[in-house]
Amino acid sequence: MGTWGSGNFESDTAADHLAGVVDRLVGEVASAMSGDPVALEADEYWGTALPCHLELLYVLAREGYSGGRLPSREVVLGWRRDFMAAWERSIDGLEPAPEFREERRAVLHLTFDRLAEATAPGPGGPGDVV
Repeated sequence: MGTWGSGNFESDTAADHLAGVVDRLVGEVASAMSGDPVALEADEYWGTALPCHLELLYVLAREGYSGGRLPSREVVLGWRRDFMAAWERSIDGLEPAPEFREERRAVLHLTFDRLAEATAPGPGGPGDVV
């Protein structure tokens, strides 16, 4: 295996490890998104964990560590549409404070939108994440 620098991700072994991490995160999101929509509701595991996965993927992309392994912008936007539909159907039943509901909605949209932008070709896309 090759090593091209002293950084934590500057060897073939590290790059392979990182690819596995990214693939696992993307795979878990894809699996959750293709499963029962109830699992995406605001009080369910994937209703909380899925945005965490997306945030981690965004941070990796922003740092240049996604290795081109992120889903397309269109896939991320489709995920946003389906996730937000489940969230919107379920959030009012939890009786959150109106301020929390609005703030959380904004954070969720930002989370999906930043990842979608990070996956888009051209300025703001892979290799040019701001």
